[in-house]
Amino acid sequence: MKQYMIKELQSLVNNEIANRSSALTTMKPAMLYEPVSYSLKMGGKRLRPILLLMSYNMFSDNINQVLPAAVSVEVFHNFTLLHDDIMDKSEIRRNAPAVFVKFGENNAILSGDAMAFLSYRILNECLSDRISDVINLFTSTAIEVCEGQQYDMDFEDCLDISESDYLEMIRLKTAVLLGYCLKSGAMLGNADAEICDRLFLLGINLGLAFQLQDDLLDTYGSQELLGKKIGNDIAGNKKTYLLVKAFEKAGEDIKSELSGWLSSGREKEEEKIKAVIDIYNKLSVKSITENKIQHYFNNVFSTLEDLPLDKNLTVQLKRLISGMQERKY
Repeated sequence: MKQYMIKELQSLVNNEIANRSSALTTMKPAMLYEPVSYSLKMGGKRLRPILLLMSYNMFSDNINQVLPAAVSVEVFHNFTLLHDDIMDKSEIRRNAPAVFVKFGENNAILSGDAMAFLSYRILNECLSDRISDVINLFTSTAIEVCEGQQYDMDFEDCLDISESDYLEMIRLKTAVLLGYCLKSGAMLGNADAEICDRLFLLGINLGLAFQLQDDLLDTYGSQELLGKKIGNDIAGNKKTYLLVKAFEKAGEDIKSELSGWLSSGREKEEEKIKAVIDIYNKLSVKSITENKIQHYFNNVFSTLEDLPLDKNLTVQLKRLISGMQERKY
């Protein structure tokens, strides 16, 4: 059985997305489909479709048969980013204007809706006797992602978010989709239920680590590498693991100062970002977050090691995860 390299899978996914994006530019009405095409052509890591294909490739090498499932999850992921940018008022995505900035908010909302349904249509192209089960899993996952986004918005107006509440929010908003990718790939490869469930758990831990990395990079990363402004979470009063831990560790004086900055608007944005980062530095929340990220990666590698599979079948997945552990964007 052929074992595909990471770059081979990236190439397959990128080519398929490029072909579908080009086809969208000929569809009418143009202002519905052009934003969809623009969103997909913005690039990205293509992590989710690659995880799905890697999981499938541990059990089968007929990659073209499940390529629609991989593209489907990338379309869905980009739909969530499109709507997230509107809700967060994030004007830059991958070093380019966000969809709502380029095409207008109303057009962006409707195009995002279309992407959600297109993801189902593309998934249905997948040739597998397990497709009904995969669609059911996709549906429950999509609903959980929406639940996570709602919790994220609810938390914007709260200061007393516990660590457990925050971790549950990101489990729903981010981690379940990575769990879906790994589980659905195995399902399409006709893996047994126990292995599918273990891969789902691996995906949950990977997703939690991934989101905490995002939290960290938004504050301590490189704007050039990230393709968006540093400190956007702070400016928008978004709850992050860093902020949750800062409130947990801070004394009353620092809590009061932090609350004051969170109640301020965007008119003193740069000053606010600097002040909050200074508080984070005083409280060592960067190292606390890094330790939590490492905890989840340890869980990931432990689960991967315990999979009842030939280790040669998991080499590429292990390599991808190791690369994720070191990511800077």
